[in-house]
Amino acid sequence: MVAVAKQTRRLFLRGVGGVMVAAPFLGSVAERLAKAQGQPTPTPRRLIVMFTHYGCLTDRWFPANSHGPLSADDFTGTSLEVLAPHASKLLMPRGIRAMNEWTTDVSLGQGNDPWTQVVGSYLTCAPVTPHSSDPFALSNTAAKFNAMPVAPSLDHVCAQQLSSDGLPLLMRVSGTNDNPQSAISYSAAETLFPGVGAPAQVLSMLGLLPPGVSEGSYKAVRQQSVIDLVRDDLTTLERYDMSASDRNKLAAWKELLHDIHDDVVQAACTAERATALGMTDANLEKHANPADDVLSSKITESMDGADLFSNLAVLSALCDPTRVVVLKYPANYVFRGLGLNMESHSIATRRGGSTNENCVADANEMVMTIDRYYAEKFAYLVRQLDLIEEGDGTVLDNTAAVWFQQCSDAVAVNLNNLPIIQAGSCGGYFKTGHAVNVDGGASDLTRGNSSLACEGSLEILGDKSTGTPVEFANAPINKYYCNLMNAIGVKAGSDGFPAVGGSGEVTHYGMYDDTHDFASGGENPPKINSPGEFQELRG
Repeated sequence: MVAVAKQTRRLFLRGVGGVMVAAPFLGSVAERLAKAQGQPTPTPRRLIVMFTHYGCLTDRWFPANSHGPLSADDFTGTSLEVLAPHASKLLMPRGIRAMNEWTTDVSLGQGNDPWTQVVGSYLTCAPVTPHSSDPFALSNTAAKFNAMPVAPSLDHVCAQQLSSDGLPLLMRVSGTNDNPQSAISYSAAETLFPGVGAPAQVLSMLGLLPPGVSEGSYKAVRQQSVIDLVRDDLTTLERYDMSASDRNKLAAWKELLHDIHDDVVQAACTAERATALGMTDANLEKHANPADDVLSSKITESMDGADLFSNLAVLSALCDPTRVVVLKYPANYVFRGLGLNMESHSIATRRGGSTNENCVADANEMVMTIDRYYAEKFAYLVRQLDLIEEGDGTVLDNTAAVWFQQCSDAVAVNLNNLPIIQAGSCGGYFKTGHAVNVDGGASDLTRGNSSLACEGSLEILGDKSTGTPVEFANAPINKYYCNLMNAIGVKAGSDGFPAVGGSGEVTHYGMYDDTHDFASGGENPPKINSPGEFQELRG
């Protein structure tokens, strides 16, 4: 663990605009001048991802309106009804397909496993290895259970440019570890990133709960001003032979540090704020053990363990160690707090863990229970981000908070017509208050056939019939990732791919943007057929 003074210093520097005290020769003096002139100072742009497994009942999740302004009434009767009060700040990108879909004829992706290849390729848009072209080779355990992507995932690509340590904040909401069948975050090719699973670990990383430090010394560190923490660096710079103009800039930087200390550090990233967001000794102790039933056990009448992690995402936004946060919900989870005694995979596939074609009792109702729970968790995150003022709006307004789901329908395991919902315009970059069908613009795009699996019959309809027909909703998710990267400030090299040190707009991401190209397991030459963003999503 990094020493507390060093870690806190890094966070303070990050919060005032950069990790190098040489910043006065870049943009910080401009910020100070803007402040002196009564102009708004730049606010950070962030990406917060909530990721859940096994899709949903798409025909009860999507509003009927697939293209046009969204109102609270659009959400009535859907599993997203709890989000109705936030309609004006929501964006629902419709018509998007994720990459590397498992099919029995290996036509839309690799033949490894319905879950392994999907999560591995989800945020990478790259194939997994080792490759399998036989979807029924159950004895090929390396390909079925342990295949990993050949490229880093989106969260790491962004964090390499936007985090002071080059890493995203990945939080495993249940505390349980991931494996290649459930993991979405990779720091490099075939390098699974574990993230953190205990709230106290996250607080420590934010400099708000240093382990092994006495209360007195902890308070002493927290009460230091930014100028105290960078004093040595400033003293070194002052010894350099520099022009009068540069010396004036350095003096202005020191004054800026004093000016912003109360506003940025004490008001935003503080132990008091952490306590207000539920980071009490009792709550942290309750969820110190990953074996705890973190998701469904109650901390208070209004907040469960998942909300605690959402609050940590809010704290991270305020402390600003990284502009990329991921809330990773678990696969194969038993939601006992919701009155369910079957793990979520068996519920989502409606088979109760068996291979028969008969629905388990109340299968769709149980799926809806989980769908509504996830919607409540996303609504809680949105609400917390929207309660804190920042700049001319709220923290939510400067954020793209996106709920991604592993697939559309867990019976079909299809990746077209992907359920995605975003909250926050990321500083006006996105068009909120709208559903936007990026695959043709029709306002009546199908919502899929998920409920048919067990509606009025005990028989589960086979293969892809419960999913959205393959001819609909196939716009590549790569383009949406380009939107997100550009919104938060990721830069590209001359080829349009994100690159450290780049200066251009991101127009390319991933190895392929056509799911058919994944079927070869990477033998096809890399190709992006439709570069650029979805312009329709822009504000």
